[in-house]
Amino acid sequence: MYIVRWFEKNRGISWLVTVIIAVLIFYISSLTFPAGGGTGYLSYIYHFTVFSYLALFLLISITKGKKSKSLLILGVVLAIIYGISDEIHQYFVPGRYSSFKDILINSIGVLIISIGYINYCNVKPE
Repeated sequence: MYIVRWFEKNRGISWLVTVIIAVLIFYISSLTFPAGGGTGYLSYIYHFTVFSYLALFLLISITKGKKSKSLLILGVVLAIIYGISDEIHQYFVPGRYSSFKDILINSIGVLIISIGYINYCNVKPE
């Protein structure tokens, strides 16, 4: 896909997008919602989508389109760790709570987009 190749060639911009997504996740996690405002299927869609984008841009930024398994694994692990740290952060925000289900949904989003990007990069298992 042309847009992915463009971001791979323009690594500075892909890093900028990655950082913006991470900052937005942190900011939104810092907000207090009215009772019941952060539950339901929209919350799951948000978690899945935002962590998919984070993982995609993190993978693009780290690998620069190279077929490096270790860099791909690093990107996946970092995105999942960020998802876990986001839930820990929410534990300390008044009116918010941590949820293992959110960690799971974050991780599923990371893994699905990562599998797609790995297939896109045509990385073969050894």
